Amino acid sequence: MWQASWIWGSGEESPRNEWRCFRKTFSFEQTGSGETKLKLTADSRYVLYVNGTQVGRGPVRSWPFELAYDEYEIGHLLKSDALNTIAVLVLHSGISTFQYLRGKGGLLLQVEDLDGTALLCSDESWTTAVHTAYDATSSRISCQLPFTDRYDARNWDDTWIESKYDDAAWEQATVIGSVGMAPWTSLVPRSIPYLTEEPIYPARVEELSFVKPVAWSAVFDVRTMLVRDSVNHANPISFIGLMATVLTLPEAAAFTIGTVDGGRVPFRVRVGGKWYCDDDFAGERPNMFLELQLPAGEHFLLFDLSGGSHGHGYHLGLHCKGSFELRSPIAGHAQFSKVPFAQIGAFDSAEHIDHQPSVSMNPEQPLYEAVKQIDSAEQLSEFAEWIRPIPSQLVHFTDVYSQTAWRVEDLPQPVPVQLQQAVLAGSNAGNVPLHAELDTEILIDFGRELTGYVAFTIDAAEGTIVDGYGFEYMRDGWRQYTYELDNTFRYTCRDGRQSYVSVVRRGLRYLAVTVRGATSPVKLVEVKMLQSNFPVANVGTFHSSNAKLNEIWRISRDTTRLCMEDTFVDCPAYEQTYWVGDARNASLVNYYAFGSAEIVERCLRLVPGSSFQSPLYGDQVPSGWSSVIPNWTLFWVSACLEHYQYTGNETFAREMWPHVRFTLEHYLEKVDERGLLNIRGWNLLDWAAFEQPWDGIVAPQNMFLVKALRDAAQLADTAGDTLTGAEFRKQAVQIREAINNVLWDEERHAYLDCIHVDGSPSTTTSMQTQVVACLCDIATEERLDVLKRYIVEPPASFVQIGSPFMSFFYHEALAKLGMQANMAADILEQYGVMVDQGATSVWEVYPTSNITISSKMLTRSHCHAWSAGPVYFLGTEVLGVRGLTPGWTKVEIAPKPVGLTWARGSVPVPGSGSINVSWKVDEQTKVMQLRVVAPSHIELQLVKPDGYELEVEQVVIG
Repeated sequence: MWQASWIWGSGEESPRNEWRCFRKTFSFEQTGSGETKLKLTADSRYVLYVNGTQVGRGPVRSWPFELAYDEYEIGHLLKSDALNTIAVLVLHSGISTFQYLRGKGGLLLQVEDLDGTALLCSDESWTTAVHTAYDATSSRISCQLPFTDRYDARNWDDTWIESKYDDAAWEQATVIGSVGMAPWTSLVPRSIPYLTEEPIYPARVEELSFVKPVAWSAVFDVRTMLVRDSVNHANPISFIGLMATVLTLPEAAAFTIGTVDGGRVPFRVRVGGKWYCDDDFAGERPNMFLELQLPAGEHFLLFDLSGGSHGHGYHLGLHCKGSFELRSPIAGHAQFSKVPFAQIGAFDSAEHIDHQPSVSMNPEQPLYEAVKQIDSAEQLSEFAEWIRPIPSQLVHFTDVYSQTAWRVEDLPQPVPVQLQQAVLAGSNAGNVPLHAELDTEILIDFGRELTGYVAFTIDAAEGTIVDGYGFEYMRDGWRQYTYELDNTFRYTCRDGRQSYVSVVRRGLRYLAVTVRGATSPVKLVEVKMLQSNFPVANVGTFHSSNAKLNEIWRISRDTTRLCMEDTFVDCPAYEQTYWVGDARNASLVNYYAFGSAEIVERCLRLVPGSSFQSPLYGDQVPSGWSSVIPNWTLFWVSACLEHYQYTGNETFAREMWPHVRFTLEHYLEKVDERGLLNIRGWNLLDWAAFEQPWDGIVAPQNMFLVKALRDAAQLADTAGDTLTGAEFRKQAVQIREAINNVLWDEERHAYLDCIHVDGSPSTTTSMQTQVVACLCDIATEERLDVLKRYIVEPPASFVQIGSPFMSFFYHEALAKLGMQANMAADILEQYGVMVDQGATSVWEVYPTSNITISSKMLTRSHCHAWSAGPVYFLGTEVLGVRGLTPGWTKVEIAPKPVGLTWARGSVPVPGSGSINVSWKVDEQTKVMQLRVVAPSHIELQLVKPDGYELEVEQVVIG
């Protein structure tokens, strides 16, 4: 029973990017068994310390009305003969993201004995203070995530987590409410284990350079500048507005205005009476540089910010060899002295929710058009009512991303052998080479993709700056900078030896560490990553006679682990978002790699919480972005059935069934007079150039609706709702008939991709639609023969598969049609490109997809869980292990050679144990020697591959 109160400090209810510390010092007398539990939760995130020892981080992502709390055993950390201190760092983001809905700052904590008696509660006796080492103006990491960390060690005493610290100057905490208060109306215990924190050391120092950054840079939160209340949601918005500054040059100079990442806002600037955009800029996008010759004196710079934004940062840089100054074009306001820019507008804005009627802005904006012609600060006076100061919290002048990616001098140096000591797990430090006029960048290669918390120890003089920037890929001296991802931190040193652990989670392979402003020798003692993932062991294994196939399996497994946090996430770097459709495939991979049921169930149970946003359910949850991808919800329905089939958990099936029924009934309301799903939403299936419009009849999701209805009917039977199950089966038959009547094109001899709202059929014909028709048993027997030919030899005129995510369904279809050899060949061809490029995890898209922005950029994300399908298919088809009954009480072993001479591996069994399979074939005798080791409670059904006889050795354990 909770007796604690929610507490916070003075000031705003929901401050932007506030890092707040809480402390309570108390005496403790050990009694009874010695077990003492601490329960807590916070809005938005916390780090917990007991007597100086870090105990945990949390809470897991949650809907605010079902906020999860954590529970720790802390008895072993408490002292009976001395004062004890509990300290909590709470980060409140103050904005909505793709994993958090804006609430209010708060901490709730209670210490209990074994009987549940409260020994200590959060209340007004606690002390609190804003952690002044953290810079609250730090920039957004991305639209999906909150803020980067900028830490000045000179401004804070690290001993605040210990009992000896004197907190007399701190304020008393404020009680803001009791348990059950809004927005945290319900608290639920954490349903998954705590994540790992494993120290991983780098492989090497890859490069060393003396560098000089662009002279001036900043990153603007344009979204919040122009639409202040947009912090309350994460929906995309569009806006019309500008900003201006006055540049003063003491003498004529070559001057560069540019960006290394405009954050999806078009980069347009007016200088000297002329607008510059697009082809006027040099550089490879997203790098855009305008190089001008400017005379001495004042220059009015006007930036057109009109466009759209989800919340990415707008990075702006200015450079010349001489000095220059910036000032606001409007004087007389205190705010203008802090930010040398003025905001003009917004003249209009609109919030966009894909499953609701479209909203547009007024295209007639005479004031905006008039402002666009201004060439001096004086001319702004007639538009005074539209001019606003830019709050200092919305501009960050320590733009580590720009300072790292935009270097005006770069002098590569050989890496001293001694510097490699900095990346080794030893006590020897690496001496950082310094340059009298330039900064030192040390590029560290961890050797593989990682995710977690960057940590380092350094010995440096006060004021030395350590910048960090993580990215995923480089080749032949070219770095793929993470546009739309500000994956950076800055640490400003106090004097002497010191350590720092970033509390911001990030994914990377390479870490650029830049030492700036050093006035005395710098020793880098160590750099490491605290690798943090959902705790699973490598129970699943796979080896075969094909080395490349083995490597594909391995990097697919490692990718899945890297994308297992408190939920499955799409990628560890760019988004860290639980995408519902991605997670269906990741769940299947997880079953064969790790056998975890807990993370899957948690993910599935989170989805119905989005019903307040749409009864069609959200495509990423819990999230401030209210968005629907119908296919993602349909995949969730199938995933619920697949989870029941894997675990045999009937309670889960019964509890999830009402939610499955609820959303499918709302989808069926969208079926039109033709008998087809006709829906407005983000009608996505694949990153490829086939027609999948935002509104209308989209063929693949009609087909997946048929499958989802069939799968839901099976779940209904388990839940005891046979009437609804029968109705869903009937609806599936009717929609299948409508697909064949309306969407089959006799002239093309293929299924249409879509029918637009104006009634016109798609001009594209895609492999995606034909694959889904096979997978979902849509085609009649005659048409299926046609589709089989397409699947074996895709016609060149068809839109081809663009992502490994779509390949998952392609490989499912191939396995369904008994074409496992084609499946294995496709895996080797498509994923082999990644292996040949040295990938240590699998990519978001294939290099031939349509979403990369340069010829060197093979993919955006280099670690994407939706791409890890080979683990699943090599387990189900090559090892041949498939569960036949719920809970896998009966399992089929039906291996397929697919051109291999031998294979062996392990597949986790639900609950405990694994099934170990090894086989080899003799092509002369056409005999497969098969060995199977399985738990005694599992009934095995052995199936010989076509064309071979079986020689079986079966071992039973347990």
